[in-house]
Amino acid sequence: MRTMLKTGATIILLLFVLAGCAGMPPKPETMARNDYSYTREYISWLVRKEMKRNDVTGLSVALVDDQRVVWAEGFGFADLANQRSATPETIYRVGSISKLFTATAAMQLVEQGKLDIDLPLQRYLPDFSASSRFPEAGPVTPRSIMTHHSGLPSDYLKGMWTRQPQPYEGLVELLGDEYVANPPEYVFSYSNLGVTLLGHALEKLSGRDFCANMKESVLLPLGMTRSRFAPGPDTSPLGARAYRKGEEAEEFPLRDLPAGGLNSNVLELSRFMQMVFAGGRAGERQILKPETLAEMLRPQNTAVPLDLNFRIGLAWMLSGLGGIDIRNAGPVAHHGGATLNHRSQLAVLPEQKLGVVVLSNSATAGPVVNKVATELLKLALEVKSGIKQPEKTEPAAGEGSFSMEELQAYEGNYATMAGVVGITRKSDYLTAGIMGNSLRLVPRADGLLGLQYRLLGIIPISLGELDRIGISRTRVNGREIVKANMNGQELLVGERINPAPIPVEWQSRLGEYEIVNAGDDAVMVDGIRVRLERGVLMVEYSMPLFADQRMTVAIVPVSASEAVISGLGRGMGETIRIVEVGGEEMIRYSGYLLKKRKGQPGGAD
Repeated sequence: MRTMLKTGATIILLLFVLAGCAGMPPKPETMARNDYSYTREYISWLVRKEMKRNDVTGLSVALVDDQRVVWAEGFGFADLANQRSATPETIYRVGSISKLFTATAAMQLVEQGKLDIDLPLQRYLPDFSASSRFPEAGPVTPRSIMTHHSGLPSDYLKGMWTRQPQPYEGLVELLGDEYVANPPEYVFSYSNLGVTLLGHALEKLSGRDFCANMKESVLLPLGMTRSRFAPGPDTSPLGARAYRKGEEAEEFPLRDLPAGGLNSNVLELSRFMQMVFAGGRAGERQILKPETLAEMLRPQNTAVPLDLNFRIGLAWMLSGLGGIDIRNAGPVAHHGGATLNHRSQLAVLPEQKLGVVVLSNSATAGPVVNKVATELLKLALEVKSGIKQPEKTEPAAGEGSFSMEELQAYEGNYATMAGVVGITRKSDYLTAGIMGNSLRLVPRADGLLGLQYRLLGIIPISLGELDRIGISRTRVNGREIVKANMNGQELLVGERINPAPIPVEWQSRLGEYEIVNAGDDAVMVDGIRVRLERGVLMVEYSMPLFADQRMTVAIVPVSASEAVISGLGRGMGETIRIVEVGGEEMIRYSGYLLKKRKGQPGGAD
């Protein structure tokens, strides 16, 4: 009986393996130069497989070789209910790819002598101001905004995604009561808010409404006649509906148009990439001078220690950990995008004059657009230039050995993009609690810590690309950080949270809270709870539109009425304030007012 069960299990496992490989087109031993037929065949197979695995409704893709669109295709549905297929003409919300266009318009004004990106933003927006705890810091500039080193908060959440968005120009007045998160040029910290303010400055300088200016100065000269900046999705017959886990979902309008309000399709975004490959030229029009384009693609943050070796140009991302990682082909410039339900990725190899864009109408498509863009670009590079990607390097063979003192040095809580991560020593390894999951941090032979996951704490499960990441700790600019390393690329992933005395005023604020001024906004944050854990003040919450797990951030009181979110990076370093509204104490954050629920006894753990 035992033998029969073992044989049956083997057959079932074999069937699963074969099912996973079924239909995968075999790669030719040699790729014929400039013949993209296998590329199309393989990527089409990959798209369908990944769409099914990730419950993606519709997706469109385009591949550009210099001035030619060598392949463009749609998969799945732009409108499932009406069985309208996705095509290369389908118009999606492209999210933060919009920032590339806003930066292009800004650099046009530089060429015209109307904008100096190294002067204070206040020169162009005289009413702009924000409070600061950094008296020696320099000013916010257009350059620091385009490199996400302005120090401004990541977002002003109140009214950002809402059915009736107010003009974003009103943000200048609202920011008068807000603090910057960091000094400018201190650390990479992504800011939609900064780019939106830059868009407001462009309005002032061009003398035109932002959307009209983008249409006349960038979109139409590129031949992007169906593309436009708008608060909501395209409602024409070409517009894609939005989906979440296979079900149609509401795509709320966006206030911050310069940061993420572009509607476009893969064919018209291909024209933008072609302009990049032509040295800023589109047909008979010079959109940007070649030297201006070169400056946009030049690493701007080489002198920022906390950025380690992560690099960014003017709006263009120039490196990352995993994801868009192409070797031996020169710089890889890219930018992804995400609205509430649409996902996108655009990536170019400027030296090879190759580019891809992938757009989807599904909230679950983030991993898909990234994987498809990367694999398509790798295959296209091999076809065009004969450059193959090196075999993936495995972590150093064998297990390493850390002393008890070395392991203990890691113990504690860390502020990361995934919330608070608690690291605890377990004999000869560490465990890290991340969003309700537990990972092992195991010493490797190269002196780094490797990530491991064990099902039920017993069965090792591969984490895919995460298996190749090595973790280490160091001190930079007086900040104790944890960094990740993959193939020589390093990224800051967390900062140690040091417990500090909690004022009695903040101890009295433990408990559950609700947002009282949400209005018609999309529900971005819910289930908010303030609690005390091992001497650290925590705010726990849900983000129903972005994650199934609950998140936690640590806050450090700086006075009886203000606290700062711990950490370095997006959303961190920002200020939470106590205000009085109608004689009642409330928490104010990013424009939202949080009221403590009645009958809350507190939240100490």
